[in-house]
Amino acid sequence: MSRIGKAAITIPSGVQVDLKGREVNVKGPKGSLSMTLRPEVEFNVEGNEASVSLNGSGAPRAARAYHGMTRALVANMVQGVTQGYSRKLEIVGVGWNAKAQGDKVVLNIGFCHDVPKQMPQGVTVECPNPTTIVLTGIDKQVVGQVAAEIRKVRPPEPYKGKGIRYEGEYIKRKAGKSFGS
Repeated sequence: MSRIGKAAITIPSGVQVDLKGREVNVKGPKGSLSMTLRPEVEFNVEGNEASVSLNGSGAPRAARAYHGMTRALVANMVQGVTQGYSRKLEIVGVGWNAKAQGDKVVLNIGFCHDVPKQMPQGVTVECPNPTTIVLTGIDKQVVGQVAAEIRKVRPPEPYKGKGIRYEGEYIKRKAGKSFGS
């Protein structure tokens, strides 16, 4: 059995976890999320704790992987509806910046045109300063996916370090051309 899957999920007050058939619904102060369970796992809610267990169907190796994954996904849903998730991106480059305009962010990052990126439902964007982008939402996967798509527009390059990077991301720098005599 999975070590992660064996751990119980504590449900804080104000959060409601429901199971209807194979569908798990989590409702909290920030919103609601749902997911469909794999056939290899069972989900139980008792009081303020939820647990995931194997039901014996499917290949044992795959079932163990789904066991831990399902527990992690439900725990992420519980944390998302209570605290939410946030990703910070930094822009490095002279004159490069970003502006939040409603539900989209407009990137000015060295191209001859601005690059607008539309935010999906449930993700908010703000720019506390021109070189910082903060994405927030309740679904961890969606927030991470949007951050990856924004980073992909201009990933950091290894020579000068210019580009869009995650906060705290280390970019391994390369030496440039050297003059040999």
